[in-house]
Amino acid sequence: MKQSPLHVTLQTEVASWFHSLDPVRPDDMIGLWKGVGLSSGHPLDGVLENLRWFGKRFHPDLRADALLFEGEHNRLVPVDPRFVPIRLVNRLAAFGRSTPARNLFSHVRPRVRAHATTATLRPLSNAGVTTAAMIYDRQPITDYFRRVNEHEIAGMMVVESDPRRYFFRLTKAEAGA
Repeated sequence: MKQSPLHVTLQTEVASWFHSLDPVRPDDMIGLWKGVGLSSGHPLDGVLENLRWFGKRFHPDLRADALLFEGEHNRLVPVDPRFVPIRLVNRLAAFGRSTPARNLFSHVRPRVRAHATTATLRPLSNAGVTTAAMIYDRQPITDYFRRVNEHEIAGMMVVESDPRRYFFRLTKAEAGA
């Protein structure tokens, strides 16, 4: 899929900002993080928020709940990424930002719930810098992380053989969230 010049420029600007940030250690990621997408011209811009994405949870054993969504009664529901055909989702992203998509996902979410962690956190090199990265178990996806400040982390989702990057921010959530 060819990107417009505006999308290429946005991708380049956000990637440049991301790579200017300091690396983060995997141990610094442990805990619950609230996520929000960054506008970068990626097809997924706005999709996760529409589907009530909460963020990510990293456990002390460096395993992760890669996709946490808000469910009924504001309970967090881990979704198993193996049920998310990422290349198809990218192609249908415009639908993903719609009210019908949000309603449909609210019915599908219980059926795609993860019953165990779905990714591993470890140090990996990206753009010549070793930083924390989350490798999905059953998807060709790696999320790289960089430090924004003491309580915020930037993320860059890389899908194998896709030159586009999805960018997001994670803010450390309160322990009771």
